[in-house]
Amino acid sequence: MVWRVAAAGSGVGVGVVGEQTWRRPRRTKGDPMTGLARWVGRHPWPVVAAWLLVLVVGFGVGSRVFDRLSDAEAGTPGRESTLAEARLENLDVAGPTVVAVIDGADADDAATRTSVTAAVGRVRAVPGVVAVQDPYATGDASLRSVDGRAVLVVVRLDADAHPDARDEAADAVAADLRAVDGARVLVAGQVFAEREFAAQAEQDLVRGELVAFPVLLILLVVLLGGLVGGVLPLVVAAVGVGGSLLVLYGLSGVTSVADFAVNAVTMVGLGLAVDYALLLVTRFREERGAGHDIDEAVRRTMATAGHTVLYSALTVAVAMAGLLVFPEPWVRSIAFGALAVVVLVAAAALTLTPAMLAMIGRRLRPIDTRTADHGIFARIARLVQRRAALLTPLLMLGLAATAVPFTDAELRETEPDTLPRTSTARQVYDTVQARFPQAAREPIRVLADTGADDPALAAFTDEIAALPGVTATAARPVTDRVAVIEVQAAGDTQGHTATTTVARIRALDPPFPTGVTGAAAKLVDTRESLAQRLPWALGLIAATTFVLLFLFTGSVVAPVKAIVMNCLSLGVSFGALVWIFQQGHLSGLLGFTPGGYLDPFLPILVAIFAFGLSMDYEVFLLGRIKERYDATGDNDRAVAEGLQRTGRIVTAAALLMTVVFAGLAAGQIVLLKALGLGLALAVVVDATIVRTLLVPATMTLLGRANWWAPAPLRRLHARVALREPVQVEEPPMPQPARTR
Repeated sequence: MVWRVAAAGSGVGVGVVGEQTWRRPRRTKGDPMTGLARWVGRHPWPVVAAWLLVLVVGFGVGSRVFDRLSDAEAGTPGRESTLAEARLENLDVAGPTVVAVIDGADADDAATRTSVTAAVGRVRAVPGVVAVQDPYATGDASLRSVDGRAVLVVVRLDADAHPDARDEAADAVAADLRAVDGARVLVAGQVFAEREFAAQAEQDLVRGELVAFPVLLILLVVLLGGLVGGVLPLVVAAVGVGGSLLVLYGLSGVTSVADFAVNAVTMVGLGLAVDYALLLVTRFREERGAGHDIDEAVRRTMATAGHTVLYSALTVAVAMAGLLVFPEPWVRSIAFGALAVVVLVAAAALTLTPAMLAMIGRRLRPIDTRTADHGIFARIARLVQRRAALLTPLLMLGLAATAVPFTDAELRETEPDTLPRTSTARQVYDTVQARFPQAAREPIRVLADTGADDPALAAFTDEIAALPGVTATAARPVTDRVAVIEVQAAGDTQGHTATTTVARIRALDPPFPTGVTGAAAKLVDTRESLAQRLPWALGLIAATTFVLLFLFTGSVVAPVKAIVMNCLSLGVSFGALVWIFQQGHLSGLLGFTPGGYLDPFLPILVAIFAFGLSMDYEVFLLGRIKERYDATGDNDRAVAEGLQRTGRIVTAAALLMTVVFAGLAAGQIVLLKALGLGLALAVVVDATIVRTLLVPATMTLLGRANWWAPAPLRRLHARVALREPVQVEEPPMPQPARTR
């Protein structure tokens, strides 16, 4: 008898004994995952106890992160607008503002005037108050509403005050202003807005978890055939959430953490934890169904699905690392938090899950593997394979078409209108926008290194006033040697006219150094930064993903195809973001008021998070297809069987992940609602249209080319490959007779 090889590079020996064929599975003795499974199997209780400690400390200590959150302020570090704003704040003793809307009484009524004047007098005496704009003493028309039924009082706090002293001053100011008789008084400002954002983020997180966990439990019980199986992934998920809070709490001690970063990071951690635990538990049930005892089933689960989880975590981490390219501190806080959470969730899945399987695995119902390659997903795959040449272009064009609305995207910095209408900060913002139009428009500020009495400053101010779109200018001193020119442009504060005016001012050539700042200038700098940094982020993600998938598959074609498929699936999310959250469709059903714009970083967050999560499912599917291809050498059969073996779990994982993101979308902060809906759509499209239809179609058209790589790279892969060892379900046959 002679040896023959089933598939090149498969690592599976095939021999012939009489008329019977036998396969020798790749040895996994030295596999790290197998070693980890053995160690965890011998020490399950210490592993479980350690993770329960993480759970308790995470929820006990980590939940305090909400007291350390900061508002995600606009501005890009190192840019002109940010530097000028910081310098202006350092030179000007006036810091954060407190704004009070005194509404419901005639502004010219003597009693109202007396009460407001008395309240302003008390406010001036509050320690930490450096300036008060009194609508009556100043005679400023912008502080009176257009209907004459409300006035504004603007209070500036000491910029150098300790945060605790600043908060005390803000509370004292609010109490004095609310004492105005005969009027409805709403008090807001930076201090109060930060509190409301943090409180709303915490409420949204609790609401999201209350929505997600019961639904997840019901679905998991159905999917995993019992209560024990359903609870096991949720234990891993709870550890993931608790650990996420602990990570973010530690991160908040060294950098600023945005108020909505906690929600985004913990929900991603929750989704990944459920996905990974589901994959491991399902594979364990399959191994039990193949006749293996508990210990062997755990080892084989870790040697196969364990590798998939590891690779999936690496690809998700690579996507999250793309956020580190952007210099904004709040974006980097999300990146660091997400990276840490991915590592933590993967570690929990790869240690806590096998420990619990070793302890209670016998109570899980095995899966009959005899019908593993026959079912609805295999039938769908074979149907798609027969129409691959037609379906591939149709599906790709369809997905690309869904992104068309994104060409009309209007990107602006987030305003308080992303808070719910019940928020005081939102109510003050809406009132000022509607009834105090002059006060609502934030001016463009030009910081000039010259005295206010310099004739050159007056000439430069006149030059700015002559620019198209400029409606008003005013210069004022900041110090003896520094002045600021406030410029009003027509239209919205962040509209096209305002941003164009910023560019025109910067193009002027004054005889002294200047710096342009304000909301419009910050938006211009943010857009420029994104345009410069985004290609680097996408390049980093694409390159590292390509390398990881090459190491996983040994192919240079499969990684390119996977990246293209994931990009196509993002079109639905991007189009939906504009159609729903910018244009306002379905706003009534979803319970928000459209602002007519998107935050500049919302598409970035959706793209990077969705890319990582989509690659998660790609690894699930590719792992099984590659396993079957190595075992059979038949590409079409491998695609059909791989889809059948992963179709149920990918669909289930997508359903569970959608529930998690639905919990995020159920919140009241519009940015988080948009992020949750965008990610849910990306996951649903990826798990249905892309993984079930487009991937089988393209892999059928490519055939054996799916697994092609140049000879040098094939040799490299043979030495450094890190992929699932081939596991063959057929029982081992007797050793063949030696041949001469």
